[in-house]
Amino acid sequence: MKVAYVFTTSGHTASYKLGKMILPQLESGTHGVEVVGMMFFDDNTFILRKGDPMGERLAKVAKEQGILLMMCDQCALERGLAEGEFGTVPSQCVATGTVEGVAVGCFPDLYGALAGNPPDHVISL
Repeated sequence: MKVAYVFTTSGHTASYKLGKMILPQLESGTHGVEVVGMMFFDDNTFILRKGDPMGERLAKVAKEQGILLMMCDQCALERGLAEGEFGTVPSQCVATGTVEGVAVGCFPDLYGALAGNPPDHVISL
């Protein structure tokens, strides 16, 4: 089974649920499903900053396992994690100051990025 995670809830969603539960399982090979993508909204985007220990671990796992890491373009722009113009499809934004391999976009960009390897389920956290 393939899943994609969407981190939408404010607070400690990325740092706690991803950092304490999902990421350790991905690193140890015990997560139980194939993760094909993760989309980050609001302050959850901060986990993807270059130098963030959890973000660096996530980038390594994503590269090894072929997991898409994407930030909401407007959320990333507002937080200084992207440059470009909001509201274009496809997004004209690029990540800046993030861990390796992070894409920036809106829902149409996410759908396009996952089209070649679609998830069976999308889980919002």
